[in-house]
Amino acid sequence: MPDIRVSAAVILDDAERVLVVRKKGTTRFMQPGGKPEAGETPAQTLIRELEEELGVRIDESRLRPLGTFVSAAANEPGHRVIADAFATTIDPREVSVRAELEELRWITRDEVPGLALAPLSLEHLLPLAWPMSPA
Repeated sequence: MPDIRVSAAVILDDAERVLVVRKKGTTRFMQPGGKPEAGETPAQTLIRELEEELGVRIDESRLRPLGTFVSAAANEPGHRVIADAFATTIDPREVSVRAELEELRWITRDEVPGLALAPLSLEHLLPLAWPMSPA
């Protein structure tokens, strides 16, 4: 199964909502982020992608590494995604839809069952956002 390497952000606001985004022409929401350009570290990739997709600038010191996770790719059948994930917080008023994004949402745990989400988000990243919350 071919691999797609990405950096992804688990972004929370003060109300403990998590930011998810949906790319143009797709149906599933996922964490913001994307693929690296030549020579970029995972953190540098994420910083660039957050600025391109959401218009927000984040200093690397505000990124907390969460680990590397593997899941089926949401939008590329027959591929798997390998994601270097980071946690951070931002003010929801700072973000806007840009680049290849169609939509963004700030979601609560209660909204997860009714939302089309990428496997990486469901299996790994959202559980990290709300580890102590009841199911």
